[in-house]
Amino acid sequence: MTEAASLSQNRISEIALNNIVIPIIPAVASTKERKRQAPRGRRVDPAAQEQVRALLGEAPRRRDLLIEFLHLIQDSYGHLSSAHLAALAAELRMAQTEVYEVATFYHHFDVVKEGEAVPAALTVRVCDGLSCEMAGAKDLLARLPAILGKDVRVLAAPCIGRCEQAPAAVVHQNPVPHATTDKIARLAAANARIHKPEGYVDYEAYRKQGGYATLAACVDGQRDVESVIKTMEDSGLRGLGGAGFPAGRKWRIVRGEPGPRLMAVNIDEGEPGTFKDRVYLERDPHRFLEGMLIAAWAVGIESIYIYLRDEYHGCRTVLEDELARLKAHSPIPTMPHIELRRGAGAYICGEESAMIESIEGKRGMPRLRPPYVAQVGLFNRPTLEHNFETLYWVRDLIEKGATWFSGGGRNGRKGLRSFSVSGRVKEPGVKLAPAGITIRELIDEYCGGMLDGQQFYAYLPGGASGGILPATMGDIPLDFDTLQPYGCFIGSAAVVVLSNKDTATDAARNLMDFFKHESCGQCTPCRVGTAKAAQLLAQPKWNVALLADLSQVMRDASICGLGQAAPNPVDCVIKYFPNELA
Repeated sequence: MTEAASLSQNRISEIALNNIVIPIIPAVASTKERKRQAPRGRRVDPAAQEQVRALLGEAPRRRDLLIEFLHLIQDSYGHLSSAHLAALAAELRMAQTEVYEVATFYHHFDVVKEGEAVPAALTVRVCDGLSCEMAGAKDLLARLPAILGKDVRVLAAPCIGRCEQAPAAVVHQNPVPHATTDKIARLAAANARIHKPEGYVDYEAYRKQGGYATLAACVDGQRDVESVIKTMEDSGLRGLGGAGFPAGRKWRIVRGEPGPRLMAVNIDEGEPGTFKDRVYLERDPHRFLEGMLIAAWAVGIESIYIYLRDEYHGCRTVLEDELARLKAHSPIPTMPHIELRRGAGAYICGEESAMIESIEGKRGMPRLRPPYVAQVGLFNRPTLEHNFETLYWVRDLIEKGATWFSGGGRNGRKGLRSFSVSGRVKEPGVKLAPAGITIRELIDEYCGGMLDGQQFYAYLPGGASGGILPATMGDIPLDFDTLQPYGCFIGSAAVVVLSNKDTATDAARNLMDFFKHESCGQCTPCRVGTAKAAQLLAQPKWNVALLADLSQVMRDASICGLGQAAPNPVDCVIKYFPNELA
């Protein structure tokens, strides 16, 4: 027995160790065990609990619905109070810390602690993405607070997916294209309800145009699974969310996994410069839905989860209405279970595994791989994950054949690309053009040329993370695999055009600020690296050697593509725009 163990429990003993006296206080045996009268943490306020129960109604108390329930509370009360978060945790039988960490992860949730001021009843978000900054967003942000007054909150927001309408803003949940102080002030005063896009093809019109006939032909046996998947493979269609994985191969891989199999659809296009999914969804939602159902039939999908970014409020209204019509008048005997899930403002959720985490009601943090989503995805089941636009073209591919898609292309490339074009061109927007078109051809043939009095200076071929190239390199075919030799990639084909009014260094600063804001914080190379890079870029003279070291660490050690690709714009500026660093 040691000396300490032999000491009496009724006195305080001391042991001298290396001339340091350490008091040892023996445990005191309690004659009566204390009983906790309530669980650890905040006690649930009965009034708050009744309010939460009224909002949830008959909805199942499932953990994966946590984000949906947080939206219900925020929409009703304008913020998330500590009392409501505690009540929601009790309803879902979750720890309060779990609910709190999810609520504070997403930008669109306003968590208000005890004693803190409640946010203003009306919020105006002004996009400060690259295209909007070039169009005057900073001036709007500077002038609006004084114009709108203290009862309106004005926030700078990351890209809201309206780059062709720059500068763009959102008043409450209503978008303001080509925003001015007058437009924003009028909409703020009107306090208008959410309006959905006009002129889109609804369910009845789509059916009259032959819609869902291809799906019905698949389901009733007129088409077989193997021929449909073979058509997808032969077409060369690759994932159009940015990763570019062959769609037909993905169908075959997931179909080979044991059931039940699920599908997750990504409409969380948060890459600055990207807005193609929104435009197609506003025009023809059922073309996407039919493609989605054909994919579900071919792969053997039981349930489908559509993840739509929260910035697209009008699109959500469209999808809710049209899904209700589709389910009420189903063109096939049995339809998969379909759920529409709402994002909450997090660019990282465009990464497939982070999106899956969010659908499961968690923080949107990317998963380590392997296992891959096709094997262990949503709710740990094999999951077919697709971008909106990939599914949008499925019906045309099946009806017109593989060569319809693969037959297009220029400069030795095959297929079609939907380019989201913004910046200093006369006619920005979504341009369906041949794969392999060059930026010069795209500007001249599809965008009406450069703005009057401005000269083509530089361009982003693939959004914020796709790099920056000078106009002197404007003859590179724009497609998968053609830009990598130059340290760039096409991604989701978000093209931002810069003129002689702009600088590549300012563009890189804007983009790195975005990555710093949107890093999920899970891994140190990305969390610290983006912050450090933004700090270095803010200096009048860049420390090129330190930026190069930082870039290498981020590329080698970041968990997901955000941290790995964030250095691309900086590296391109250093390599291709040395005159700006002199």
